[in-house]
Amino acid sequence: MTTGEPKANAVPDIRNKSMRKTFFLVALMFAVATSAVGQEPAAPANGSAQEPTSSANKQTAEEKADDANVQLMRKNIRAERKKIVAANMPLTEAEATKFWPLYERYVGETIKVNDARYALIKEYAQNYTNITDAQADSYIKRWVALDGDNTQLRIKYIPEFEKVISHKKTALFFQIDRRLSMMVELQLASQIPLIEP
Repeated sequence: MTTGEPKANAVPDIRNKSMRKTFFLVALMFAVATSAVGQEPAAPANGSAQEPTSSANKQTAEEKADDANVQLMRKNIRAERKKIVAANMPLTEAEATKFWPLYERYVGETIKVNDARYALIKEYAQNYTNITDAQADSYIKRWVALDGDNTQLRIKYIPEFEKVISHKKTALFFQIDRRLSMMVELQLASQIPLIEP
């Protein structure tokens, strides 16, 4: 009998088309909310100019609301990912008691990398229309470095997971993890405007 922290039999298999569609929609919501950060606030409907102070305060409030929405979506995506992992990892009860705490530690470290990625996206959203050569250079180097950070994190955790589950199950976990990450990355990339040379 297999077991997992979330009930594995309650969640469709990752190969199921409806689950992929659901996950893509969640990722798309995340991407849209992220790309909206840094956009100019809408002009007042009556056409009157706002005072600079109230406009700055309103923008700060909007940014806080955007950040809160993005954080909630990220939390929801992590919950969905966990369900998908549970549905696809054939864990015994003994393996599950060791796997899930390690999984939570791993996710905690991925959150740090993704926090840095989110900060970079926000910075890019504020500057991409008038980006300088130096900013473009810095942006792309930091983005690639974050990709490297994700890879290094996986490399660090492979032996940790191999201590609590088999090598084959560890490979399966990282296949699932990477596939889910690529799905989110694809949706995110499609929403981030390209630099105009």
